Amino acid sequence: MKLEGTKFQVKVWRYLKKIPVGSIKTYLQVAKAIGKPLAVRAVANAIAKNPYPLQIPCHRVIRSNGSLGGYSGKGGFKTKKKLLKKEGIIL
Repeated sequence: MKLEGTKFQVKVWRYLKKIPVGSIKTYLQVAKAIGKPLAVRAVANAIAKNPYPLQIPCHRVIRSNGSLGGYSGKGGFKTKKKLLKKEGIIL
């Protein structure tokens, strides 16, 4: 799979692929992990443009307040919740 996007988007997507099954991160944690702690909104925007929602597990990223946030994959929010539940994560 060839990732096509901005350098920033690709950096975010590559990091998402490293989040293990059954784990979650916040948008802030992702921003810090890629060395851009002030770029939380940009991280969220990059995640929203994820071209491969199942292969690049963006469903494992939630808001800092514990709410799910959005999901750009088919089925939206309901699918995100279902995918997390399947991995043993119930919010």
